[in-house]
Amino acid sequence: MKGEVRGMIPDADAGRESQSTEGAFGGYRRPSFPVFDFHAHFPVEEDFAKKDEYIRRFGREKWEKIAREADRLQEDWRQAWSFLRPDTEREPLEALMARWAAEVDRYGLDGIAFVTGGGNDLLARILGSEPRRFVGFAHHSPEKPDAAEELRRAVTELGLRGYKILAPLLEGSLADERLYPVWQAAEDLEVPILIHFGILGGGGGIGNAPNIDPLVIHDVAKAFPDVTFVIPHFGCGYTRELLQLAWACPNVSVDTSGNNEWVHWFPYELDLKKLFWLFYETVGPRRIIFGSDSSWFPRGFAHRYLLDQIRACRELRIGEDDMALIFGGNAKRLLKLDDRAVPGERG
Repeated sequence: MKGEVRGMIPDADAGRESQSTEGAFGGYRRPSFPVFDFHAHFPVEEDFAKKDEYIRRFGREKWEKIAREADRLQEDWRQAWSFLRPDTEREPLEALMARWAAEVDRYGLDGIAFVTGGGNDLLARILGSEPRRFVGFAHHSPEKPDAAEELRRAVTELGLRGYKILAPLLEGSLADERLYPVWQAAEDLEVPILIHFGILGGGGGIGNAPNIDPLVIHDVAKAFPDVTFVIPHFGCGYTRELLQLAWACPNVSVDTSGNNEWVHWFPYELDLKKLFWLFYETVGPRRIIFGSDSSWFPRGFAHRYLLDQIRACRELRIGEDDMALIFGGNAKRLLKLDDRAVPGERG
């Protein structure tokens, strides 16, 4: 390893030592356990805001006003984290693939899961460039007439390993039994389903929708107990509801991804450390999964999110074995990667 050795940490398993160097881990101490990022977005064009539809209904002038305000709010949180603005010019796809592969190596990740990437076929092409570093999720709408068949194709033919749904964008209820074939397909394929509930898009984004509350899938989770449903961002403003859902349904897990800025809008004090403790007490370490919500460059892998989450767990005195599950083991188990050789493996 190049660079000056900054520190040594005992390995959680066999007393080996994990070294951190300025070049390999940004000058910070390397975790004593492998890290796998369960939640990232490959930076290709996505119309999550349904821009064209809004302009058709309400006009371009109103859209531009909303977009300006949203951009101002987004800039506020970027400044709070000292993040640069996203690149405005789109790089060629091959360049972005190489750039993300370099990020995985730079931070010694065991791999990264892209939960969106411009459609199932495009994401499968992206994954093909780095099969030892990249994993992907199907991310088509469950309301499509052929959604179940598309999920089966995405997994069996394209090699995707999970299914991502943005619940606030859907028009009908996720509890509608017409969607049961989709859940049945996931059960047959043994793939996890990641469903974003709560606010979407940060300040200026979506704050209300028919599927904003994670409790909407209570009956679905009960009907399909062999499907693992993962709810990201600690519920993204719906923490109490997610805790209630996870308490009632042992097949519901949480992912930790994002800046979790929504805690500032809560009517009571809440922070990252408290979030970890609430879920650690309620569901235990095997149902908490690290994610970063990384996407755009020049930020790349949101290393600061990882560092903050590790600090919160250490301040709570969560043990090394449990942290190894939270920051990599659980993701690799759900995605069936335990037996796969990955770049960040120790030894």
